[in-house]
Amino acid sequence: MSGGARATWRDEVPPPAIPRPGALGWLLVLLRGGGIVLVLALGVLLIVPLRLAERLFTGPRRPVTGPHVQIVCRLCLWIMGLRWRCIGRPMRGPGAAVANHSSWLDIFVLNAAMPVFFVSKSEVAGWPGINILTRVTDTHFVARDPRLARAQAEEFAERTRAGHRLLFFPEGTSSDGCRVLPFKPTLFQGFLDPALPEGLAIQPMSAHYHAPESRDPRFYGWWGDMDLGPHLLAVLAQYPQGSVTVRLHAPIPVAGETRKTLAIRAETEIREGFSQD
Repeated sequence: MSGGARATWRDEVPPPAIPRPGALGWLLVLLRGGGIVLVLALGVLLIVPLRLAERLFTGPRRPVTGPHVQIVCRLCLWIMGLRWRCIGRPMRGPGAAVANHSSWLDIFVLNAAMPVFFVSKSEVAGWPGINILTRVTDTHFVARDPRLARAQAEEFAERTRAGHRLLFFPEGTSSDGCRVLPFKPTLFQGFLDPALPEGLAIQPMSAHYHAPESRDPRFYGWWGDMDLGPHLLAVLAQYPQGSVTVRLHAPIPVAGETRKTLAIRAETEIREGFSQD
């Protein structure tokens, strides 16, 4: 599972050694991993007819499968043993969400907080294991190619008009889970497209992981030279688990803002929420 699935952000302090599972750890990997795979498999089987029904009665909207994925992700966190809580309420009306990015765990944690559709770089679509999650959760893939910028902006606008809550990671990479990296204003340019609905707003989301007492504080962060497979096994094998707190902050209206002011306001909210817990 490590082929191509590798973290990128680097810090002056190298990542901690990923703990190898012991006898109990391997048993937990089998039990938890098997339970999560079963839940995901059932979720996929159910989501296919639900999507067909949505297409028939609601067009491109996702009034049923969005909450369905949310329930699946909450079940997976429960099986994993990761304690989870959410503070705040999801926004109403047209808009998108932005969040800090710590780990592959964000797929479960942020989707458990509210129905969202992740925006990810196109190469993630080929990562074994993760690519299944991204397809099931209807991830919005983007390519870093200026020639495709206009087409991708139009697709973003179309999904927003359909009520999809797209979730962006303005840091551009995952961190060690103990900090919020600087936001890149370039990403926020897409929120200023005139094709987007009026009254558009951005809801900042902060996710703060707390490692088990016996582990390095950066235990849940996936970063540096870490391969995906060993990190995934270490998390599944951990007992007892730590926790994560998600905060849904007040939406930021886009009207009258620039990409730089949007980036500053969203980063400020997320940093404050990150430090509160």
